[in-house]
Amino acid sequence: MAMDPFQMRQLLIRCAHFISQSDFLSAHRFLSIISSNSSPYGDATQRLLHYFSSSLSHRLPCSSSSSSSSLQQDGLQSCYLSLNQITPFIRFCHLTANQAILEAIEDCGMVHVVDFDIIHGVQWPPLMQALAERFASPMLRITAIGLDLTSLLKTGDRLSKFAHSLGLRFHFHPLLLLNDHDVDRLVPAALTLFPDEALAVNCVLYLHRLLKDDVRRLLHKIKALNPKVVTIAEKEANFNHPLFMQRFLEALNHYSLIFDSLEATMPQNSKERLEVEQIWFGREIDDVVSEEGNKRRQRHERYESWEIMLKSLGFSNIPLSPFALSQAKLLLRLHYPSGGYHLQTLHDSLSLGWQNRPLFSVSSWH
Repeated sequence: MAMDPFQMRQLLIRCAHFISQSDFLSAHRFLSIISSNSSPYGDATQRLLHYFSSSLSHRLPCSSSSSSSSLQQDGLQSCYLSLNQITPFIRFCHLTANQAILEAIEDCGMVHVVDFDIIHGVQWPPLMQALAERFASPMLRITAIGLDLTSLLKTGDRLSKFAHSLGLRFHFHPLLLLNDHDVDRLVPAALTLFPDEALAVNCVLYLHRLLKDDVRRLLHKIKALNPKVVTIAEKEANFNHPLFMQRFLEALNHYSLIFDSLEATMPQNSKERLEVEQIWFGREIDDVVSEEGNKRRQRHERYESWEIMLKSLGFSNIPLSPFALSQAKLLLRLHYPSGGYHLQTLHDSLSLGWQNRPLFSVSSWH
């Protein structure tokens, strides 16, 4: 029988509750009803139900999940570019972090960026362009930290070619980590630091992957480098709650807004939308809902939690400028002209949300 979106949502929550109580028989019965009312090709609610019910099913006894990690990584790499095109979230984070870096370096034409998880390096061409326009003989060095050397080298090659086209002096240094917990390699000795360059450390959508002790150790090491600026961007969501039901409800609310924004801005038959929902957001949902303990990678916390941690380690907040806000407004107006997106300044951070609910925030620290 067909149900309205509210009924289906309530059914999903009850199913999660049964799983939290280890009542797998009832959960299985509810999942059967939900799966017959959901689809990755339907409206926003049907798509959301599909990914959440699929993730809940992975918590049932004898369930098996997903494909090989190498296939997943290849899919994620290509999907990232689609995500960057059809949603404003990553571009907003990059644009706002870049503006904070430009304002912090002041009149220094030699800049060294330490970038955690550079992926395709799409954040840096606009900064390179700004440096080339602003200074007579600028130089940019990027220390790119990642888990895949081949991907790092390809990114370095692309950025080097772009820098050459601008006449910008550019150096790229890949720094390979064995895994996300390998923070002990990031001692100052691993980084070549010059006294006459402005150091910027970029943590865009990265810190949430680490366990809390690892985050504190990493931030402590970053503080010891005495950078001009540390840029941090994270989701406005608490996926790090120890109780499963709290995490589940938080994820359901967060991704409801994400899927609503895609529904309002992309056609249902969009191949890119399906790819982004399936490979990117579907994977995130599965991680939050189906994984526990050290296996989980999505450990997002709200800005207030990061703020408390950073201040306790001796960092000071650098307020984002009015120009950063006007740039973000321009980004939305030019590329994502929907009335649903919403910008908000809160406690010296800038957040982007949907329907007045913040989804991502960017802040700048020293």
